[in-house]
Amino acid sequence: MGKKIKKEVEPPPKDVFDPLIIESKKAATVVLMLNSPEEEILAKACEAIYKFALKGEENKATLLELGAVEPLTKLLTHEDKIVRRNAIMIFGILASNSDVKKLLRELDVMNSVIAQLAPEEEVVIHEFASLCLANMSVEYTGKVQILEHSGLEPLLRLLSSPDPDVKKNSIECIYNLVQDFQCRSTLQELNAIPSMLELLKSEYPVIQLLALKTLGIITNDKESRMMLRDNQGLDYLIKILETKEMNDLHIEALFVIANCLEDMDTVVLMQQTGGLKKLLWFAENSSVPDIQKNAAKAITKAACDSENRKLFHEQEVEKCLVTLLGSESDGTKIAASQAISAMCENTSSKDYFNTQGIPQIVQLLKSDNEEVREAAALALANLTTCNPANANVAAEADAIDPLISILSSKRDGAIANAATVLTNMAMQEPLRIAIHSHDIMHAIINPLHSTNTVVQSKAALTVAATACDVETRTELRNCGGLEPLIELLRSKNNEVRRHASWAIMVCANDELMAVELCKLGALDVLAEINLSVTQKNKFSEAAYNKLLNSNLPLKYSQTGCLSSSNIISDGFYDYGRINTGTKLLPLKELCLQELNDQRAVLLINSKSDVSPPPSTEDKSSDVGYGRSISSSSSLRRASKEKTNFRFSTGLGSPTEEKSESASGRNTGLSKSAAKEKGSRKGRGKKEEEKVKEEEEVLTVPKLTEGSPDKEWSPPHDPEFCMYVYEVTKSILPVTNVKEQIETLAKYVADKMGGKIPKEKLSDFSWELHISELKFQLKSNVIPIGYIKKGIFYHRALLFKALADKIGIGCCLVRGEYSRAWNEVKLLNEVHKGTVGGGTAPEVYIVDLMFHPGALMKVGSRDADLYRLL
Repeated sequence: MGKKIKKEVEPPPKDVFDPLIIESKKAATVVLMLNSPEEEILAKACEAIYKFALKGEENKATLLELGAVEPLTKLLTHEDKIVRRNAIMIFGILASNSDVKKLLRELDVMNSVIAQLAPEEEVVIHEFASLCLANMSVEYTGKVQILEHSGLEPLLRLLSSPDPDVKKNSIECIYNLVQDFQCRSTLQELNAIPSMLELLKSEYPVIQLLALKTLGIITNDKESRMMLRDNQGLDYLIKILETKEMNDLHIEALFVIANCLEDMDTVVLMQQTGGLKKLLWFAENSSVPDIQKNAAKAITKAACDSENRKLFHEQEVEKCLVTLLGSESDGTKIAASQAISAMCENTSSKDYFNTQGIPQIVQLLKSDNEEVREAAALALANLTTCNPANANVAAEADAIDPLISILSSKRDGAIANAATVLTNMAMQEPLRIAIHSHDIMHAIINPLHSTNTVVQSKAALTVAATACDVETRTELRNCGGLEPLIELLRSKNNEVRRHASWAIMVCANDELMAVELCKLGALDVLAEINLSVTQKNKFSEAAYNKLLNSNLPLKYSQTGCLSSSNIISDGFYDYGRINTGTKLLPLKELCLQELNDQRAVLLINSKSDVSPPPSTEDKSSDVGYGRSISSSSSLRRASKEKTNFRFSTGLGSPTEEKSESASGRNTGLSKSAAKEKGSRKGRGKKEEEKVKEEEEVLTVPKLTEGSPDKEWSPPHDPEFCMYVYEVTKSILPVTNVKEQIETLAKYVADKMGGKIPKEKLSDFSWELHISELKFQLKSNVIPIGYIKKGIFYHRALLFKALADKIGIGCCLVRGEYSRAWNEVKLLNEVHKGTVGGGTAPEVYIVDLMFHPGALMKVGSRDADLYRLL
């Protein structure tokens, strides 16, 4: 036998690396292994990193610093399923770190992550891929990337996954995404509502809660509400409310129901199915404050629609809301008050709260919680608007005092609401008096100074409603309330300007108040507003006119018109035309001005509380309107001669002149006066000289000498006093208005130089006469009675002044070229006395120049020629 030979073992190939088992205790080493080409090493490295990341936020930050994120992103598309799975698991955990999220957005890995949601992938991959997207969707940029890479559709598909974690992560991501409007519109196209409603059946509360929160957002859109209703979503929601074990979901369920109740069809459906009644019962009987609060909010939202309010009223929602007012929770009280505010749009509901609700709301006005007081004031504001009965009930419940107190609140809404209630109450005089007794004017000052336009507007409106008597307006002025009102006129807010104008218009009912407002610049501001097409309003125009009516000299100078209701009183003066915005100097300053060549200022003054004119024996120098003037023989005629002049130009008969000689006044019209007037045509040179002398017989008004501190008074006009006496005695007793007008016109013409033929108008030297008067009086102000040769505007002013004294209604209108005229309204003779003759009166112009006493119908050729239009 041969000898056995031992077989030699072949050595391993030289090009093969022997297996090496490495145990690493450093994360950095494992991160380096992520670049290995071996699947097994990659899988084990990912597994180790996953476990490391799970331990806390610090480890996630460490992995980021070690540069693990970038090589991991490459593994998301690895061919090996285990490597890919382990990599997505790591990102599911790491994506909760904000710095990691930022880096992932920069590396643009969203498409790779969304690809892991494919149906063929494992459930574990679905779980961590959806978790990664949920973490990424927290920030806006992440939302955008998910939507751009069409991530919404696969997420919706995963809502039906058998794995609860996948469902939870997917609905959480969708909840984050629907914060964006664009995502909500995409959800509607993908018919997402049914899948979400299915989640409400889940045995996991967190999934149900996320589903409800998502539905609460997407049902803000009408299309989604319709989809929810069509898929019987309301049944799911009511069922949740009826299940006590689901009380942790009741609040969110109420949010969704609140949105759905904005649609009338939903309210009708809930009413038909009994859901509405269940909701109200639930709200009224729940012991959870937040549930009651959200139920009230649901009612508030739904009550924005008029038909919904009607259905709620039929379900006696008012009873539920009154119950909620008594809750111990401030949040519930606020929500109930807001719901009552919304329901007040329904008249029947407003009436219901008259006896039940208002007393409880008034009690809430006294709450220590500012928000409660604001909501209660809002409810009371809506309840009392256009409802005097509710305003009375509120007053009887002692609402005035807390409302006044709220005006000093720090919350603008509370102040505005309280001011509205007070305004509503002030519509009734007894309540207005009660409000005034609570010192409303002092309390309203701070709101008038507010920077909030709503508060400013409501405060100004309150002033307009409460300042309806002299005492209240005086109190407002004394409190310094006029200045902020005028400042509000400059507001850029239309409503603020309108209400401030209204308040000023009310305050201007008192002459003293109107004068004060003018001094503070209200007239100038209103004038500026009314020049603007965009800023002016009816109230600003009315306020401006009201202030002008208290300052007729300014009104006539600016507008060139005084209506029949603008009664000329003593102290009125015609300065001439001025532009809007131009300041008109007061009469005192005009009287004290040095003589100039400007148009003479015409003065109306029948007061006789000054010293009598000096006699011929008074040789001392005469005193003008506050200045010493030189003596003039023409101004120192005998008082007897002046008295004779009055009689010779008056309207009384010779017999009456004798009987009235003691008083020095003419008492009536006479034929002799008419004859004397007719005989003037044949007067010769001597007669003309006599007339001239008579016109020069004027007494210079002389201020009572005394203390220099004595109050200044306007120059006296004895001639005008005589005119007033004569027309009162002679024309006032005439019962026919037309006769009164004609007689007064002839009287005025007679005092101003008589009838002037048109062809001789240019020869009527009235300018010289006026210049002589200015020189003689050493003043630019001429009392109207001193003028004996007057043109159109002199005569028209005298006619208006005398007509106002005896109650004849007429207008004074300024024209061009020294023209002015008076307009009167008379009933057409044809219709006068006819049965049923209710014809409106027609407007006529009174001729004071060419045919004194003639009436020319406005629009006629004669009237147009007279006005030189």
